[in-house]
Amino acid sequence: MKKNNYSDNVFINCPFDKAYKPFFRALIFTILDCGFIPRCSLEIDDATQLRLSSIVSIIRQCKYGIHDLSRIKADRGTKLPRFNMPFELGIFYGAKNFGSGNQPKKNCIIFEQKHYSYQKFISDLSGTDIRAHNNSIKKLIEDVRNWLTTSSKRRTIPQSKTIFSRYLKFQKYFEKICKVRAINFDKMPFVELSRNMSDWLNINQKVSSQLFN
Repeated sequence: MKKNNYSDNVFINCPFDKAYKPFFRALIFTILDCGFIPRCSLEIDDATQLRLSSIVSIIRQCKYGIHDLSRIKADRGTKLPRFNMPFELGIFYGAKNFGSGNQPKKNCIIFEQKHYSYQKFISDLSGTDIRAHNNSIKKLIEDVRNWLTTSSKRRTIPQSKTIFSRYLKFQKYFEKICKVRAINFDKMPFVELSRNMSDWLNINQKVSSQLFN
């Protein structure tokens, strides 16, 4: 999977815990089905490279960014919230506003769980068009698809109902394959999962388009 095309790269900034896995997988699948390349910090596993440097490098390579702030809440153990997502959004915003070359062309979509909940922890975003996915994968897919269509002005992006139907088919198929092969679906590395989704789409996109479009 090529990663060096700035206009095709979409940076995913979201939680990586088990509860968010279904949403994370849906984001990866939607990006691929729309003809773009999903990127995130999980693609790099290099003990010689600092995590923050890796994130900055990936953001630099991405024109688009998806930032999900729906899980900004206090941890049960530490009683403190995790601010990785707002921090990475800030890096993306800084690159767009202070970067040179193609950095000012950056475009992003920001999600929260419920409308206006962000005002409780990051009021500087007031006046920004923030989307609420309401913990609905279908809504998340629809909003990401519509945003990529509007931002890129590409005419080859499938309808959201088509993407959602294909995603459900992939989930059912791949969960069955993983069970047969004794593979832990939830622990599959990001790069491997993306590759499997891309391979499945290469085979099934045309067939599904005839059924759903």
